[in-house]
Amino acid sequence: MSSASFVPLSARRRSLWSHLAPSAYKLCRWVCPDTVFDDTHNATLATVTERIVMGKTGGRDDFEWVYNDQPHTSRRKEILAKYPEIKSLMGPDPQLKWVVSGMVLTQLLACYLVQDLPWKWIIFWAYAFGGCINHSLTLAIHDISHNVAFGNKLAKWNRWFAMWANLPIGLPYSASFKKYHVDHHRYLGGDKLDVDIPTDAEGWFFCTPARKILWLFLQPFFYAFRPLVVNPKPVGKLEIQNAVVQFTVDFIIYYLWGVKPIVYLIAGSVLCLGLHPISGHFIAEHYMFLKGHETYSYYGPLNLITFNVGYHMEHHDFPSIPGSKLPQVKQIAAEYYDSLPQHTSWTRVLWDFVFDDSIGPYARIKRQYKLNKQG
Repeated sequence: MSSASFVPLSARRRSLWSHLAPSAYKLCRWVCPDTVFDDTHNATLATVTERIVMGKTGGRDDFEWVYNDQPHTSRRKEILAKYPEIKSLMGPDPQLKWVVSGMVLTQLLACYLVQDLPWKWIIFWAYAFGGCINHSLTLAIHDISHNVAFGNKLAKWNRWFAMWANLPIGLPYSASFKKYHVDHHRYLGGDKLDVDIPTDAEGWFFCTPARKILWLFLQPFFYAFRPLVVNPKPVGKLEIQNAVVQFTVDFIIYYLWGVKPIVYLIAGSVLCLGLHPISGHFIAEHYMFLKGHETYSYYGPLNLITFNVGYHMEHHDFPSIPGSKLPQVKQIAAEYYDSLPQHTSWTRVLWDFVFDDSIGPYARIKRQYKLNKQG
């Protein structure tokens, strides 16, 4: 986190601080449970709260424009030339379909169990349990979009299996994700091509800590609607099928058990794809925490429940290798990855994103591709 200077509190801000101090203290105790906060921490506590509430404009006013190709293509060729055995890792993961099916069935069982719970417990379990499974299922869909469930020869099976994995999410997602994710790999950082990159409006507005927290909370909505603004594409047959299947199952769940299971599923998806520790991977993957580096890996324990999405450098180098086998890529070609910048905590990533003025929606590398120039 950057060592930014803080503006002293004015009399008006001190008055605001006096009302916010108890809540700020609880927040800091939650974030740093092992820290003893005494009188010497008052100034630090005040400045942290001031930055959250009053805001401070971010240090960037544009994206990081580069004029070279993405690094993954050349590194892939170099690694394969040196370690051709990595090719044996490409292909379907025979365990993926069973793991995903178990998660889907777990959520369907949960729908039955939550039908009579009070609303406060619906939301609690949606955030603490169901949403974590749903977030993990979106990452399974990410893996499946690369045809690693049944292989390239059975591409259609992968598309339908992704719809099966989509069911607990509550809203149709898998077919549209597949359509745009291809561009994310092919045109990484591409202006008006890679819809993973925030818009200029997002970069301009969400530039203070409070606004960045709001942006993190609203991430699911930006991921859903940004493609319609940045790179709109016609609705395809698979997307229609995805919607029909999804809403049919939603109706069956509603008919059998009422509205609470539907709220449990959709609220879990929205909450856990937003401001949640697992969502740190959205920021960790491609936001420029170190100048010139556009992809980062994370090798921590949360990979166990996210299909190794943390191995993101390895994934972009070898997208046809299932997430379950990406640790083997790092082990074989360790000298290519050990020296690269990496994240050690997705929670810390979220903290730095909010409070580091040099990091925000604008902290992304962008480039022009010939396809875009011709368009």
